[in-house]
Amino acid sequence: MSDLTTLLEVGGPVAALGGGAAYARAKHPAAYWSTVGLPVSTVRLLSSYGSVMEACGLTVAPSRLRVLAVKAMTQREVRPVPPRRGLIRPTTTGLRIRLRLAPGQEPADFAASAERLRHAWGVHAVYVSTVKPGVVELRLVGYDVLRRVRMPRKVAGGFLKVPVALREDVTPFVRDYRTIPHQLTLGATLSGKSMYLRHLIAGLAPQPVAIVGIDCKRGVELAPFAPRLSALATDPEQAAELLPVLVKEMEDRYDLIKARQGIAPGTPDEEITSDIWGLPERERPVPVVLFVDEVAELFMVATRKDEERRDEMVTQLIRLAQLGRAAGMYLEVCGQRFGAELGKGATMLRAQLTGRVCHRVNDEASAKMALGDIAPEAVMAACSIAPERPGLAVAGDTSGGWSRIRTPYLSLGDAAETCRRWAKLAPDLPALKPFRPDVLVRPVESASPVVLPHPVTD
Repeated sequence: MSDLTTLLEVGGPVAALGGGAAYARAKHPAAYWSTVGLPVSTVRLLSSYGSVMEACGLTVAPSRLRVLAVKAMTQREVRPVPPRRGLIRPTTTGLRIRLRLAPGQEPADFAASAERLRHAWGVHAVYVSTVKPGVVELRLVGYDVLRRVRMPRKVAGGFLKVPVALREDVTPFVRDYRTIPHQLTLGATLSGKSMYLRHLIAGLAPQPVAIVGIDCKRGVELAPFAPRLSALATDPEQAAELLPVLVKEMEDRYDLIKARQGIAPGTPDEEITSDIWGLPERERPVPVVLFVDEVAELFMVATRKDEERRDEMVTQLIRLAQLGRAAGMYLEVCGQRFGAELGKGATMLRAQLTGRVCHRVNDEASAKMALGDIAPEAVMAACSIAPERPGLAVAGDTSGGWSRIRTPYLSLGDAAETCRRWAKLAPDLPALKPFRPDVLVRPVESASPVVLPHPVTD
């Protein structure tokens, strides 16, 4: 009986702690990492650092001075030397440690061994970044941060910069229109593409920019943001009327830039400009961000007349993509399907879209169209996105880099309320006034009815 009592007294708390840890790891990974994972991973890293580096081939032969000193002081064997390790800095999602490279090493050596380091130290992922020549930083991520996205509290934003998602290495994915002016965003139904658009529009709403929308789903995606939109087209016919106006606006801005370039010989160099950002602030036109949702609808034709209209719209979109950056006009092209079979101009338009974001798609051809020309290895990552993880996407650009990102949840009501709150910032562009969407005025809800109801009796 005493043995049973001792077993219950000792085994009961141990089983409760084990069960609680397993539950926290499954349901609350951040809390589990802070209480259990962080200390265990730190001890494991410190105790096995040298042996792990040697097993991964990240050590170098010791210097001659070190060999002589070891032989003179001790009789033990001279072992290879691992990179010099800095202080371990814990974070809410993992660990960070800086390493000084030994002579002959390069950051690519550590990047190639990232998967082996992950298994050796028992963490979710290991990422390598260069701090400065000769110094790399290992970022150890303790758990899957994309399972339940929480954006960092402090994100370096700014004008025409929108923190829209979280990368798998726990860094924010910021949509910077000044750096990447045009982008292609693809995603099947319920893939999270609409959530991505909500974050972009809600992030641009407090900024002094003109937001223009082409929503060929009769406006169901962009109409809730009408108070903040400067123009909205809800079908291909309206888009065919809106796009020439935007092209004319772009040409007027180029005329303004050229007028500024007709300068006197004594004008300072800083006043010579080739885009609107070099103009004085009082003369600078407001930037314009054009959202095109369901871009495939602009390519589809049924009659000869529709084909002519399609060719005109595609040509105007390509002109905006080629020339819009200097005029402060940016494109966000979105759709469920995008391929060369859409028709003439599809591939040429794609070539002008520097940024690429591919959510879950229904066919491999769309993923290849989005990512195949910039990062072929990212195509398989995009095709492997599960339907159970909406918002997960693969983001890349024409530099060849890519990463997995996931957008946090943002309700349509919250995004629409943000647009209503900042409706006063919608700029007044005379050319776009005919396309300004009608804003429905919500009825005032009274706390009590004006006329008290009376029951009807026979």
